Amino acid sequence: MKKQDFLSRTWVVAVLAFICCLLWGSAITTIKTGYRLMEVDASDTASQIVFAGLRFTMAGILVVLFAWIRERRVILPGKNMVRLAFTLCLAQTVGQYFFFYVGVAHASGVKSSIITGLGNFIAILMSCLIFRREKMTGRKMLGCVLGFAGVVVINLMGNQLDKGFHLMGEGCLLLAQIAYGMSTVLINQFSRKESPVLLSGYQFFIGGIILTLTGTAMGGRLHHFSVAAVGILLYLAMVSAVAYTLWSVLLAHNPVSKVAVYGFINPLCSVVLSAVILGEVAQAFNIGSLIALAFVCVGIYVVNRGTS
Repeated sequence: MKKQDFLSRTWVVAVLAFICCLLWGSAITTIKTGYRLMEVDASDTASQIVFAGLRFTMAGILVVLFAWIRERRVILPGKNMVRLAFTLCLAQTVGQYFFFYVGVAHASGVKSSIITGLGNFIAILMSCLIFRREKMTGRKMLGCVLGFAGVVVINLMGNQLDKGFHLMGEGCLLLAQIAYGMSTVLINQFSRKESPVLLSGYQFFIGGIILTLTGTAMGGRLHHFSVAAVGILLYLAMVSAVAYTLWSVLLAHNPVSKVAVYGFINPLCSVVLSAVILGEVAQAFNIGSLIALAFVCVGIYVVNRGTS
């Protein structure tokens, strides 16, 4: 069986996507823990960006080293790789995570998790309606509508969930998901031209450097580099290195919609981990959050049924 055919099998996509989403599901709680250990205040945007920059620079190094070890040689990026990696990092690492880190600091873990689930719908909409990479069907549209309905529901329950919608919290998280949708489509395109593993590594490294320099120029600083804090950074770097590399490989061999729909596991994992680790049990299991999460999950299920 050819490698490409194997990576296109539904059960393979499901297993690898589950691993990705399990890792991503732990990111929000881990980031909040990292902020606490390094005493990064919710209003200290600059330090949050430095935190993100260090994470992704480390992730890029890990991915590139893995590729070099696998190939048993040093592979320096050519002009085309640099161009594609730089373009991709502006959407994925820089665009997505600049807003993501700010949003996570100003929103609860549960709300962050559910809004993050929308990135899958945005990716499908962009692939079908803007980039014309695949056909929009009634099932895909219904799934997208249900997903956005989940965000509406959770914000209508404002008296129970952080008093509704805030630009620096939920607003930034939505912008991050738009950037995520864009990067998903770009990965699908670019990974057909260059190695998805190396592309992932170099875009992380370039994007991480940009974020670190940007945050530092804004006055951001990280303090209290304890063993636990460094461990948090290493874990987050590993999450990015493993999850995004696997995701990029899947996108290189499958339509965007076939991969993106499995993102429903991400908000599920995030909600459970937020409840257990952050103590947000009341938010995770109240009627508003459960209805919103159900909309998101049912929406992705509907899209999934419509894919082959």
